[in-house]
Amino acid sequence: MQPPILTDRPSLIRNRSRASALFLQQLVVTEVQERLKEVNRTFTAPAVVTGFPQLWPGWVTVPDDEVLALTTNTHDLLIHALSLHWANDPVGQLVQCRRALQPDGLFMGLMFGGQTLHELRACLAQAEADVTGGLSPRVVPMGEIRTLGALLQRAGFALPVADSFATTVRYSDAFALMRDLRAMGEGNALAGRTRRPTRRAVLQRAAELYQQMQGPDGRIPATFDIIVLTGWAPHDSQPKPLRPGSAVNRLSDALNAPELKLPR
Repeated sequence: MQPPILTDRPSLIRNRSRASALFLQQLVVTEVQERLKEVNRTFTAPAVVTGFPQLWPGWVTVPDDEVLALTTNTHDLLIHALSLHWANDPVGQLVQCRRALQPDGLFMGLMFGGQTLHELRACLAQAEADVTGGLSPRVVPMGEIRTLGALLQRAGFALPVADSFATTVRYSDAFALMRDLRAMGEGNALAGRTRRPTRRAVLQRAAELYQQMQGPDGRIPATFDIIVLTGWAPHDSQPKPLRPGSAVNRLSDALNAPELKLPR
């Protein structure tokens, strides 16, 4: 069964070709570099899946197409850099990455999480309901950390971990944020988006609602929630969970506490 078509790929590629404000993409590059410093491993065959290869000089890069241009069992490190939220089949992307890794190779995927732009999404939804009485798809759906972490297991990764960090950017108003989103290449590329321009009254109402969130500096917050998925290609050397009932030490002994037996 084919996954539903979420993203209009030609529109996404067109949006990216016009991008000029890549500070969040650069933040991801820095985050990856910092995390790799904590890994006691020298990687000799890394690759990056990205829509912005110019930010990864010296790395092998491939575009985030539905079928990734990766060769099986080739890389010891794979980074999926802030584009999984646009994937029509995120599990398929993860499976392809796992297959491209050598045994015990490391995968790190960074993507926008469910709290991203929650302020803007709430204001747009309320504004459209107020003005038109309906809702249109405007922001790509983004998963929560627990759901996304489970995708690593479904894709066959060992030792899966999901964590997140957030950054808040402050803007003069909602229109400045919307301009910046277009400059990031993150404009609306949903396949199901309305092709008609958004009514000015909807945008004005959303801006009015958003302005109510302004801080003491008169600026409004925009939250970007970035989830980091980490997993390893399976290998015999990796730790394995113990078989249930195989423990040789009692928890009560470790805690120096009396053992309470449950009634049968």
